[in-house]
Amino acid sequence: MAENVRNTALVVAGLVFGLLGFSFVTTVILSDGDLGSFGITVMSGLFQGMILFLVASGLSIVFGLMDVLNLAQGAFFTIGAYVAWTLHHADELEAIPPDLRFVIAVSTAILVGALMGIFLERVLLRPLYERPIFQIVLTFGVGIIIGEIAKFIWGTTAYAWVEPFTLAEGSFRLFDQQFSVYRVFVIVVGFLLILAIALLLQRTRIGIIIRAGVEDSEMVEALGVNVRLVFTAVFTLGCAVAALGGAVAAPFLGASLGIGQQFLLGAIAVVVLGGLGSYEGTAIGSILVGLAIAVVAQFSLEFLNQTVWQSITPMLLLVFVLLLKPSGLFGKER
Repeated sequence: MAENVRNTALVVAGLVFGLLGFSFVTTVILSDGDLGSFGITVMSGLFQGMILFLVASGLSIVFGLMDVLNLAQGAFFTIGAYVAWTLHHADELEAIPPDLRFVIAVSTAILVGALMGIFLERVLLRPLYERPIFQIVLTFGVGIIIGEIAKFIWGTTAYAWVEPFTLAEGSFRLFDQQFSVYRVFVIVVGFLLILAIALLLQRTRIGIIIRAGVEDSEMVEALGVNVRLVFTAVFTLGCAVAALGGAVAAPFLGASLGIGQQFLLGAIAVVVLGGLGSYEGTAIGSILVGLAIAVVAQFSLEFLNQTVWQSITPMLLLVFVLLLKPSGLFGKER
């Protein structure tokens, strides 16, 4: 066990230092650049990693604790982006200060995602817990339906975030380069969420109940715990986090129909790369994939004059890791 952990740590450290070293060489040494260019690449990688985590964490938690692969997760991300954009740009809320309006928009997006998650789990998924293939088909279909509903409400036009607020307008200079305060905000939110969910699962009574319910739900129910209610709460948390991801990504990426599916593919790669059902693996995998996308994007744009490589980077990294560890970084044979 200790040897397995050590080997995993070596693989992760090698990947991180390899990506950072490659980025440093290509941005600072070969391009006669400065540390600012290297910093921008790292910042972009962490930003993309945290956005991926907000989608992938819900997938990982729900699959790890309930064995449900929720392919509608990208649709919740999309709805979060649209709801946040709509409320922040609503004429009826113009009298509210922009910063407070942003808080209201994000909070409402989380609430909408949570309510939709409760409906999906209690009404549609619960009868199918013994039929995993049907679950996958159902969540895939629900994702398509949510996308069509979004198209009916908001149309096919992509909406850019044009109403500013303090975090979105702020910037600072480091190594003679300008960095966005909002990118740092999203990175901090992501890391805080990683810590909060880890503490919830490992250090609280509800976390103990969740893990015990997965191992032996009948025994936990015999102790007077409503396991179904606990599982509903877990599924709701996963959907709410995805909606949060869409809401905090909207000021930077806008709101469009394809935004959720774009991140869903990367999130699935992250979950498999980190190890199916491993929350720690998902967190580390998100950072690795985000850094890899940013490094490859910078290199391909600088030296190859094209951007196609960054779109396939998550899958290339996934293949590389699975060749070294077929169960993923922190996964167990299932």
